[in-house]
Amino acid sequence: MTGNSTDPRRLDGKVAVITGATGGIGEATARLFLDLGAKVMLVGRSAARLTETYGRLGGGENCATALADSTDEAAIQAAIAAAVARFGAIHILVANAGTEGTLKPLDQLSVEDFEHVLGVNVVGVWLAMKYAAPAIQAAGGGSIVAMSSVAGVIGFPAMAPYIASKHAVFGLVKVAALELAAVGIRANAVAPGPIDNRMTRSLAEQLGGGDESGFRTFVEAKIPMGRYGTNEEIANLIAFLSSDAASYCTGGLYLADGGYVAA
Repeated sequence: MTGNSTDPRRLDGKVAVITGATGGIGEATARLFLDLGAKVMLVGRSAARLTETYGRLGGGENCATALADSTDEAAIQAAIAAAVARFGAIHILVANAGTEGTLKPLDQLSVEDFEHVLGVNVVGVWLAMKYAAPAIQAAGGGSIVAMSSVAGVIGFPAMAPYIASKHAVFGLVKVAALELAAVGIRANAVAPGPIDNRMTRSLAEQLGGGDESGFRTFVEAKIPMGRYGTNEEIANLIAFLSSDAASYCTGGLYLADGGYVAA
């Protein structure tokens, strides 16, 4: 679905910051936001990938880029400041940067393995919230959407750091919803199931022993809808939660998993 003048998710006059903007879901979200009338600051840790993503989105005055690793506090603070300087305000944060990390049984993980995933997926989300929330408040309120996962509500062997991190994201969202409601900021988490993108292919490579096709067949058999989701389907949910159409939604975890958790 793309935006039109009657779409209740219209984001005209809104400014969004998207971390992890060069990933599949991040880029799809940026494209949809631009289509819905928003101005977008793309945040990522690779200058080359930011340039490529900016080009695929068509560039233009409604889109800009900021180089920042999600775990680098000074860089995230600077990226938020750059968005305000460029566009005058921030109304929406999509804390999307994340990593699957190394998948191993929990007794084979190193401290470095564990801390890397928690750093990106939890500390990174918190830092984005920490610096975006005051800017969103200054703009009169808005929305924070953080990227969790079906891994935020289930367990799965060999995925201890990722599972723990995505549970933690929902915890952060619940705290943010309670703390920020009084200043007009809503906070919600999106929980994608298996999505047809790089991260899911990495999971297939690590969990499926290199047999991506076999792993996909195995996973799809567990999804009532019988297929992987798309980046665009997750972007549509993010757009809803970011918009005034979700004006009474805060503190929630919204699954987009084809029924995976229900099965």
